Amino acid sequence: MEQEQINNISTVYDPQAVEAKWYKFWEDNRLFHAEVAPEEQAFSIVIPPPNVTGQLHMGHALDETLQDILIRFKRMQGYNTLWMPGTDHAGIATQIKVEEVLAQEGKTRYDLGREAFIDRVWDWKAQYGSRIINQLKRLGASCDWERERFTMDEGCSQAVREVFVTLYEQGLIYQGTRITNWCPRCNTALSDIEVEHEEKPGHLYHVRYLVEGTDDEYVTVATTRPETILGDSGVAVHPEDQRYKRLVGKYLILPLIGRRLPLVADEYVDPSFGTGAVKVTPAHDPNDFEMGLRHKLAEIVVINPDGTMAADTGKYAGMDRYECRKVLVNDLKEQGYLVKIDEHSHAVGQCQRCSTVVEPLISKQWFVKMEPLAKPAIEAVNSGQIQFVPERFTKIYTNWLENIRDWCISRQIWWGHRIPAWYCEDCGEVTVSREDVTACPKCGGKVEQDPDVLDTWFSSGLWPFSTMGWPQATAELQQFYPTSVLVTGYDIIFFWVARMIMMGLKFQENIPFKHVFIHGLVRDSQGRKMSKSLGNGIDPLEVIDKYGADTLRFMLITGNTPGNDMRFYWERVESSRNFANKIWNASRFVLMNLEGFDSNFKPDANQFTLADRWILSRYNATILDATRNLEHFELGEAARLIYEFIWDEFCDWYIELAKSRLYNKDEAVSRKVAQYVLSFVLSNTLKLLHPFMPFITEAIWQNLPHRGISIMTATWPREDEKLANHQDEQLMNVIMETIKSVRNMRAEVNVHPGKKSQVILKIASGELKDQIEANAAYIKTLAVAEPITILTGRDDIPENAMTAVVSGVEIYLPLKGLIDVEKETARLNKELNSLDKELARISGKLNNPGFTAKAPADVIEKEKTKQAEYLEKQAAIKERLAYLAHL
Repeated sequence: MEQEQINNISTVYDPQAVEAKWYKFWEDNRLFHAEVAPEEQAFSIVIPPPNVTGQLHMGHALDETLQDILIRFKRMQGYNTLWMPGTDHAGIATQIKVEEVLAQEGKTRYDLGREAFIDRVWDWKAQYGSRIINQLKRLGASCDWERERFTMDEGCSQAVREVFVTLYEQGLIYQGTRITNWCPRCNTALSDIEVEHEEKPGHLYHVRYLVEGTDDEYVTVATTRPETILGDSGVAVHPEDQRYKRLVGKYLILPLIGRRLPLVADEYVDPSFGTGAVKVTPAHDPNDFEMGLRHKLAEIVVINPDGTMAADTGKYAGMDRYECRKVLVNDLKEQGYLVKIDEHSHAVGQCQRCSTVVEPLISKQWFVKMEPLAKPAIEAVNSGQIQFVPERFTKIYTNWLENIRDWCISRQIWWGHRIPAWYCEDCGEVTVSREDVTACPKCGGKVEQDPDVLDTWFSSGLWPFSTMGWPQATAELQQFYPTSVLVTGYDIIFFWVARMIMMGLKFQENIPFKHVFIHGLVRDSQGRKMSKSLGNGIDPLEVIDKYGADTLRFMLITGNTPGNDMRFYWERVESSRNFANKIWNASRFVLMNLEGFDSNFKPDANQFTLADRWILSRYNATILDATRNLEHFELGEAARLIYEFIWDEFCDWYIELAKSRLYNKDEAVSRKVAQYVLSFVLSNTLKLLHPFMPFITEAIWQNLPHRGISIMTATWPREDEKLANHQDEQLMNVIMETIKSVRNMRAEVNVHPGKKSQVILKIASGELKDQIEANAAYIKTLAVAEPITILTGRDDIPENAMTAVVSGVEIYLPLKGLIDVEKETARLNKELNSLDKELARISGKLNNPGFTAKAPADVIEKEKTKQAEYLEKQAAIKERLAYLAHL
C-alpha cells in the first residue's frame, strides 16, 4: 500500500525501502571511490579479507561496522579516504567446500586431477565468491568496491612470489625435515597457531618398561597416548632425579615390541609429572623431537598422515589411531605391562578449520625463519610507531613474538599459491624462481614444481601493500601506505596482525598501519561464544531483514568498548529500532513545520530564546565530545553521547519547547527563529549520527535544506565557541528539573494530564528568581502549571502540598482542589483490596509444604519476588491513604 508522503518522507519508517534506495544512490554516484590526490591528507583502512567461502556473521558485522564508522567519519572530515576491500582464497576451507561438492557426485579431487580441480574451484568462486561482498553491502559498508582485490588475483599472486623468492635468497625461507602439526582430515601440515588447544577429559596410562638384564626390575612411564609407544626410541628422566640416577645410561625393553631403549637424562623432564620417567617418541611429539636430537635417538614413524597405523606396526597396521589405542592397551593389560589408568584432563590440539585432533608428524616442509623478522616488529610497537588500542594487547603481541618459532608455510593441498620451487629429476637441483622454470638451469634436465601451496596467511600477511599494487611502485602505495588503522578481533593478532607488521617492515621498510584497533567477540545473551554446535548463532541478515541495517549497526556499537567482548540481546536491538523510529518521527515533525522557511535566513544572537541558546550550546558540546571520542576509538561512547543528545535533549525537550512558537503564526520572527534552530540542529546532528546509521540519516537529510549531493560527503560539524553557553545550560537544567519534578508529583497523585495545577516556587537567589520568572512559560507549558507563584520567603506556602527540591529551587504542589480526595481514596482502597487478595494467595502457596516441596526452584523464587513487590506497593498505598486522610 502506498504510504502518505509529507515533504517526500513517508509516515512510517521502512528500512528496507530506504536502505536499498540509498545504497544504490551511493554506488551509482561513485561516492565510495577514492582517487589518488597527493595534495590531500589520506586516511586508509584495508579490510580484514573475509574468506571467499564465508557468509556474514555477527563478528563480521561488528568488525565492518567499526571500520565503516571510522571511514565515514574521516571522509566527512575531508580526508582522501580509502577503504580497500577484498576476499581471501581460504586455501583449506575452500578446498574442503569443493571436495564436499565432488563427494556428492561420487568423485574426489584425484579423479579430476590437479588442473581440472583448480578450474572447478575457480568456477565455485565465481558462483559463490561474491556472496559475502553483497552481504557487506547490505550492512552499509562504504568500501571502494572498484578496487576490490582477491588474494589469488594476478597482482597479489605476483607479490606472493616476489616475497617468497626474496626471503629464500636471503636465507629466511628454507626447506627442512621437522615435526609439524598434521591434520589427518585436511591431510596437510599446519602452523602452530592454526591449532586450537582445548582442555578435554582423558586418561594417563602407567606402563612398565623392563630394565635390560633383569627379570623383575621395571621403570614405569606415564603417557596420555599409548598408541605412540610403538614409536618409542628412548626413555628420559631428569638429571637430578635420585630415583633413576643409577639407571641412566642403561637400556630398557619396550613392551610388546622388544626394542632396546636407552634411558637418558634430560632437563626438559618434569620429575613431578606421572612417575618422573617419560617415554621419548621423536617422530610424534615436538618436545620429544628436540630431546631426540639432543640424544641422537631414532625417529620412528608409526602413524600415517591419514591417522591410521603404519605398515610396520605389526598387528596394529592399518588400524585407526584410536582403535589401535584400545587394542594396544588391552594387550598391555593381558601381558602384565599395564600398571594402572588414571583420569587425566589435558589440552588436546585440534585443527582450527575442521576440529580434527592433530597428529604431530615428521615431514619435509618449507619454513620461514621468524626471529630476524620478529625483532623489528617488536621494536615498531615498543617504540610507539604502532599503537594497540587498547594498549593492554601490546604485551600479548610482544610476548608471542619474543617466543616465536619458525613458521611452517607449506600446505599439502592444491588450492592456493603454489610454491615457486622446481626439482630437477636428473641432478636433484632445487630452483626457486620468480618466473616459471621449464628446464633445470644447472643440467638442462626435466623439472617438476613443488606440489605444495603456501599457507593462506602468507598471502594475507602482504595485504596492506599487495592490494595497492606492490611490487610495482604505485601512486596508491605512495599516498595510502602505511594505512591509518587496522580494525580486527583479538583472536587473530598472531595469525595476521603480527605477520603484516613483519612483512610491511621487511618489504616496505615501513609499518603497515599506525593503530591496531582491537575489538572483542560478539557473544550470546548468556556470554557464550556463538557457534554451530551450540546453535546459538544470530544471523545478521535476519536482523537486517526484520529491523534494518542501521538498527543492527547501532545495537552493535552502543555499549561497545575497545577490546572487550559484548553480549547480543534482542532487547537492545528493539531499543535501537525505537531510536530509529524516534529520529524518523521527530524529523517528520520538523519537516512538516518548515513551511515558509527561508533557508538563507540566519537569526541575530538577540533573537534566540533561552531554549534556542541551550540546545545550540548542547549541540556544540556534543560535537566536541563525540569527535574527541571518535578520534580516540571510543566509538561506543561517541554513539551514546549522540543518542542522548538526540533523544533526551533535542526530541524530548527542544521540540516540545518549540511547538508553541511553530504554531503561533502571528509571531513570524519567533517562528522563523525556531524553524532555523530546528533545521540547523537536526541537519547537523544527522551528520554526527551518519557514520553510525548511514541510511536513515541520508534519507532524512535529503529532505532538509542542504548543499551537496549526499550527507556522506557533507562536512563534519565543527565546534563553534560562540555557541557555547554554560550559564544558559545551567539555567535550562534547573527549569527542566523543575518541570520533571512537577510532572512526577502530578503523576504520583494521579492528576489528569489536562488539568492545570498551581505551583509555588521558593527561590533564595534574586538572580535565579528573575531568570526563572522570565522563562516561566516553559514550566507552564510542559508541566501544565498555572498559576505559578514565585516566592523568596516562606510566607504563603500551603501546609497540604507535595514538595521537591532542585538546584536552588524549592517546589510546592498544593493539593487542595487539585484532586478529588474522596474519589482518590476510593480508588486506592480498591487497589489495596486487590493487593490484599493477591498477597493472601501467594502467602497460602508459600506456606503450603506441598507446593514448596514439588514446585521448581525458579517458580518458588518468582512467587517470592512477587510477594516482595506487592508488600512494597501495599505499604506505599497505605502511606498515601494516611496522607489523604489529613487533607
